[in-house]
Amino acid sequence: MTIKILPARLANQIAAGEVVERPASVVKELVENSLDSGATRIDIDIEKGGAKMIRVRDNGKGIPKDELGLALSRHATSKIHTLDDLEAIISLGFRGEALASISSVARLTLTSRPTTQEEAWSCYTEGRDMEVKLQPAAHPVGTSVEVLDLFFNTPARRKFLKTEKTEFTHIDELLKRIALSRFDVTINLRHNGKMIRQYRAAKTESQAEKRIAAVCGAAFVRSMLKVELEHNDLKLHGWITTPEGARQQSDLQYCYVNGRMMRDKLINHAIRQSYETTLRPDQFATYVLFIEIDPHQVDVNVHPAKHEVRFHQARLVHDFIYQALAGALAQSLNIDERKPTESAFHHGEQAQPTVNDSSVEKQLERAVKNTPAYPNKAPLSQPSEVGESRASHEWQSQSRASAKMGGSARERAPSASPSHREVQAYQQLMQTPHSVSDSKPRPSSAAEIDRTEAASAPARVSQHKAREFGKAVCVVEQQYLLTQYDGHCFMLSIPRAEWWKQYGQLTPQQGPLTMQPLLIPLAIKVDAESHQIQQQIQPLLLKLGIKIVEKDKTTLMVMAVPQPMRQQNLQQLIPDLLSYAAQKCQTNDPQSLEMITKWLANQVTVEKPSYTLSEAVQILGELEQLWHGQLPLDDSNLMISIDFTDTISAFKL
Repeated sequence: MTIKILPARLANQIAAGEVVERPASVVKELVENSLDSGATRIDIDIEKGGAKMIRVRDNGKGIPKDELGLALSRHATSKIHTLDDLEAIISLGFRGEALASISSVARLTLTSRPTTQEEAWSCYTEGRDMEVKLQPAAHPVGTSVEVLDLFFNTPARRKFLKTEKTEFTHIDELLKRIALSRFDVTINLRHNGKMIRQYRAAKTESQAEKRIAAVCGAAFVRSMLKVELEHNDLKLHGWITTPEGARQQSDLQYCYVNGRMMRDKLINHAIRQSYETTLRPDQFATYVLFIEIDPHQVDVNVHPAKHEVRFHQARLVHDFIYQALAGALAQSLNIDERKPTESAFHHGEQAQPTVNDSSVEKQLERAVKNTPAYPNKAPLSQPSEVGESRASHEWQSQSRASAKMGGSARERAPSASPSHREVQAYQQLMQTPHSVSDSKPRPSSAAEIDRTEAASAPARVSQHKAREFGKAVCVVEQQYLLTQYDGHCFMLSIPRAEWWKQYGQLTPQQGPLTMQPLLIPLAIKVDAESHQIQQQIQPLLLKLGIKIVEKDKTTLMVMAVPQPMRQQNLQQLIPDLLSYAAQKCQTNDPQSLEMITKWLANQVTVEKPSYTLSEAVQILGELEQLWHGQLPLDDSNLMISIDFTDTISAFKL
């Protein structure tokens, strides 16, 4: 076939396939042009969802008469001129294809007047060669672009348009995103002559909140947190919501890079990771975030619709976003919520209170009160044997019943951490004579009494000791694992196993832990006491893979941490660590390292609301690799042997 130059209109129609997907695409290009022109007011008129008419009018600087014809030409723009400009784009548009592409698939009229002209001029294109026609017009300072009969000359594209309501919904959502990106600009939207949206320019913080409420809703504003963090040429600011503001869909996620609307995978991953311990898998975070970065450090010319960017230092940006959001979330939560392992799930020697202690009762009440509401628990994993299924069911029912027992039973219960209420109640039932509830009719004969007590008695705690975890059977109450070893059954606490895993990862065994340098060294303001204790325990911190250097007398720089601490809120964790060390540790005490290790394990362990059988098996596998032949099987908070003698006897009566 003969090689030929494409006709101008055909070339523009091909380009329009990338630029103009639907009416909302036209609105986006025109409004971005208005913003680039310095407009402070933009009026958008839509008819028939944009298929019939789109008109965008602004009060920007306008286009001179001599440049109107060029404005409709392909690859014509005032926003970049050299390769250096392309490598540091600060405008929303830069390719110079929008007006030419739109005019090739619609009837476009461009009217403009700069301040240097006394009259406005209007231009439009017609004919096969798209010749530009000029004529005088009446128009204030600024520019108007009117687009009629979109896709009138490309029927194949027009038939793919959706209903009028659907197309207008896309336009409405687009303008919400733009309204959040420029609080200083007034934006009005009309559809079929009716005013639909009025976003007034916001000059104060309260006015900005009103615009956020208009776009995101009042519920977003009630639970939102202001975020602001800066490092060199990288800055993040905006609003996120606490976990209470999460939604079942990702419809309130607005992110901007240098003012440009963005749906970037790296940014989304960093945000999801900062929420991963506070949201359920079916929940989505809500946020309005602005990232400002040196234009030389980001490439915005990687997607035809400019929805994605490429960061030159992607990992730096990822960790920066994660650190900013995780820190804000941690600071917004109270102690119980921010440190679930410290207030409601204690481990090690610093947290073994008795159940009768009033402070523990208050902690338990707070833990219950602050526990998020999760959906109904999923069905238990199906055990392989009928007898095991019945035993599992009996253990669940007795655990729930024991939660209602009075103080006398609690007094006889062994010491346990408050968050293990089911395990504690289970131990109470194992060690307390069980009687029939007073609310039930009393049996009349001794035989009936024996049968009733035998049938209702729970499985007793056996003295059998395991030498390994054994075979996993099923998950009970989504927190505990029923295992079988050497002809005996055991109940294992999965959260406690998770703690032992973290403790093992934080324990120096054959030398110091491996340090993982932070891409952004973290500056922390400290008082004189914390500064002094940091100097004293520096050798211990280095063994744990924590490198902290002194910047000045009031500032410490966190340079590196071990892998288990990588995803923690170090802005909060490091000061807490120094505070704990000042209270509990002695400089020359050989036990100090173990105490700090256990304390850190408390902080980094996150108790999930539910575990699957595969997750439990994976945790046990990691434990076996960490501890080799020294598994912590003597920990009664980890593993309990169960005797089903009474349960089996009940079947024989």
